[in-house]
Amino acid sequence: MQITSSAFPDGGKIPLPYVMPGAGGQNVSVPLSWSGAPEDTQSFALAMVDPHPIARNWVHWLVVDLPKDSNAIPEGASGHKMPPGAQELQNSFGETGYGGPQPPRGSGDHPYVFTLYALSAPKVEIGKSAGLAAFKQALEGKILATATLTGYFGR
Repeated sequence: MQITSSAFPDGGKIPLPYVMPGAGGQNVSVPLSWSGAPEDTQSFALAMVDPHPIARNWVHWLVVDLPKDSNAIPEGASGHKMPPGAQELQNSFGETGYGGPQPPRGSGDHPYVFTLYALSAPKVEIGKSAGLAAFKQALEGKILATATLTGYFGR
């Protein structure tokens, strides 16, 4: 399974429109597409996390219940035009949906890791404000495959 973005290559820099206004951007959610999911996939889940030592797994985006026949999330879809049935959860900013990069000044380039999960269940039972640990726990035993894409941003 593979996940890509038309906005930046794996290992590349995340462009300004996709970062938070406090870091000079517009907080537009990143366009993503994927392929090669296992045939028995029933749904997808997505996490965007900053594992930088300063950020300590800051959650930028959590999505569950992406339909099994979906293969993309369009640019700017968060909060507006997500695939039917998809549920966006709360991020570490305390908002529902996408929250772009906004690393502290002088902390170097931060990695933003997008992980797509192909799941054996059509729905994930989880509260909207669950957090990363509960998200990972809710996926346990349901993961058929994963794919990652990493973008970098610093200021």
